[in-house]
Amino acid sequence: MTSQAPTRKHDRADQTRKKILRAAVREFSTHGLSGARTDAIAKSAKVNKALLYYYFKGKQGLYAAAVEEVSAEVVQNALAALDPSFSAGERLLRSALNHFDRILTQREFQSLMQQEMVRLRQGSGEALPVFFRTVFRPLLEKLQQAVAEGIGSGELCEVDPLQVMYSIFGANVFYFLSAPMMQLALPFNPFDNEALSLRRKAMVEFLGTALFTDRANGAVHAHRVLAHMPMPKPGIAPPSITGLRGRRNAL
Repeated sequence: MTSQAPTRKHDRADQTRKKILRAAVREFSTHGLSGARTDAIAKSAKVNKALLYYYFKGKQGLYAAAVEEVSAEVVQNALAALDPSFSAGERLLRSALNHFDRILTQREFQSLMQQEMVRLRQGSGEALPVFFRTVFRPLLEKLQQAVAEGIGSGELCEVDPLQVMYSIFGANVFYFLSAPMMQLALPFNPFDNEALSLRRKAMVEFLGTALFTDRANGAVHAHRVLAHMPMPKPGIAPPSITGLRGRRNAL
């Protein structure tokens, strides 16, 4: 019993820390660093406010830990899409679909990243280098490797790797950012489930046609990726045009 006591104490401390982090992610993604309240975080986590300072030293330390916490899940999913057991071309298609679905579902990450980009432009962004280290650098390196590998094997057309990344991610970002304007011209809501499903399907099929030297092979890969990666079902319904605040942070 005595030997088990330190383990139980460590487990409780770990659970408490995780509860605080999840509450902090929600508070910071909603209100930003300056607007977030440590009282609200403690109340949401159901802990004494003093524990926030015990585990994280202060609000800034808690914010940095929250950024790392929410980034970890994103980078894990993004790198899983680049599993080397898939061909280079299929890895790119999976990455494109993963990015689309991330914008659709990972709203806390999107919000925190957008806030940090604004703060960086103002000269006060401290957490963005964390985003780059944990999310972008390993992702960009593996994407570039996939393009180079695909070109070398003849699977992919000879294209600029950076342009491939801009094309994949830029198109997804534009879809979500332009939705309020596009709805004025389109006879449907771009955030309806059917519209989202059709758009992600069209995106992957387009890349299969545009990037692969053998378009028929690209179509096969696109079909397989879509079958293996069905559209996720967010915990809440896709927002209407009157509730697009979170979507404007789609980056």
